[in-house]
Amino acid sequence: MGKYYLIGEHLSHSFSPQVHAMLGNPDYSLKELAPEAVGEFLWHGDYQGLNVTIPYKQTVIPYLDELTPAAAKLGAVNTITRRPDGTLLGDNTDYFGFSYALQSAGIALAQRHVLILGSGGAAKTAVAVAKDQGAASVTVVSRSGKIHYENVYDLCENAQVIVNCTPVGMYPKSGHSPIDLAKFPHLCGAVDMIYNPARTVFMAQAEQLGLPRTNGLSMLVSQAAAGHERFTGAPIDPAQIARIMRAFANESANVVLIGMPGCGKSTVGEALAHATGKRLVDTDALIVQKAGMSIPEIFATQGEDAFRALEHEVICEVGMGHGQIIATGGGVVTRPENRYPLRQNATVIWLQRPIEHLPREGRPLSLITDLTQMYRVREPLYRAFCDAAIPNRGTPDAVAARILEALS
Repeated sequence: MGKYYLIGEHLSHSFSPQVHAMLGNPDYSLKELAPEAVGEFLWHGDYQGLNVTIPYKQTVIPYLDELTPAAAKLGAVNTITRRPDGTLLGDNTDYFGFSYALQSAGIALAQRHVLILGSGGAAKTAVAVAKDQGAASVTVVSRSGKIHYENVYDLCENAQVIVNCTPVGMYPKSGHSPIDLAKFPHLCGAVDMIYNPARTVFMAQAEQLGLPRTNGLSMLVSQAAAGHERFTGAPIDPAQIARIMRAFANESANVVLIGMPGCGKSTVGEALAHATGKRLVDTDALIVQKAGMSIPEIFATQGEDAFRALEHEVICEVGMGHGQIIATGGGVVTRPENRYPLRQNATVIWLQRPIEHLPREGRPLSLITDLTQMYRVREPLYRAFCDAAIPNRGTPDAVAARILEALS
C-alpha cells in the first residue's frame, strides 16, 4: 500500500496507528515533526498519504498543489494524498467525523445555541458543521478573543451545546477542564474532541450532569475511515466504523477493581487479565516497589498520610495507561483526589465480599480496626467511586465472567 503517517508536533497520545490497522492498513505510523521540518517532509518525504493533526492543519496548506472543496471551505487540512504525478492534494475528513460523532451521540445542533471552545482548525470544523446544521447561534471562545474564559459565563449563559476543541485535559496533562459546565443552566449536550483520556474532566462533569455527550473517539475512527477511503479508493462500510469503535474502546479501556482489604481484587484481577489478555497492575505492589519497603513498614515508619500520598502518585501514573486490569488497595477511596485518575480511562468495579470472610494478615489497618466500622465508613465511598458492584462469590473465573458480562 505504501507508507502512511500521522504528522504533528507531539503525538505520544495518538491511537491513529491502531485504528488504521483495524481498517486494514498496517503500514501507518506516527511522524513527529518540528515546525521548520514540515515543508521539507511534505515535498521530499517517502509516503503515499498523510494525516495531519495539531498544530499543522493550516501550516501544511502552502505546500500543497490543490485543496478539495471541503478543505478550502474549512481552511484546514487533515488528509494529504500524493497523486500518481507526485502532486499533493489536501482534503479534510474532520467535517464527516464531527458530524458522525454528533449523530452517534444523539446531539442535535439545529436551533440550538452552540459554544465552541478554541479557535484552531478543529474549531473551524465545529463552526462549519454547526452553521450547516442550522444552529441558532455559534460562539467561539478563545483566550484573547472578544468572548474569553472569564466573561463567557456572563455573555453565553444561554449555551445549549458546548464543544471542546482545545487540548486542555489531553494526555499527558489530564485532570483539567477549560470550562465549568455546571454554570450553563440550559446545557443539553457536550462534545469533547479529545479521546485520550477517554473521560476528560470535561467529559466526567458532563456525565455527572447527565448530559448527552461524546468524546473524540467516534470522530477519530470515522474521520480515519474517510481518510482510509481517500488513501485506498476502497469504501468503508459505515457499520465497520461502529464495530471498530466498540472494539477499540473495549481493547484500550482499563478495568479498575476497588473494595475492602482482602475482598479478592488481586485474585479476581488475575482471572480477568487471563480472560481479556490485558496486563494486571497491582497498585500496592507498585507502592512497595517505589518505597523499597513493605506496606506494614511504610505505615510503621512513615505513617498513613505518607502511604496515601505515595498511593495517589501511583494511581495517577497507572490511571493514564490503557488496556490494564488495575487492582487497588482497599483504602484508595478514602482520598477523593483518587477518583478522577482511576476513572479517566476505566470502568470501576466494586468487588464485594462478606466482612466475616475478609482476611486481616499483612493489612495494617485491618489488624487494628473494627472491619464492620471500616465498612460502614467506606461503603458510600465505594458506591460513589464505582460504575458497577459485583459480589465475589464462586471461583475467580466465575466472578471475572460476571464482571465481563457487566462491562458488555
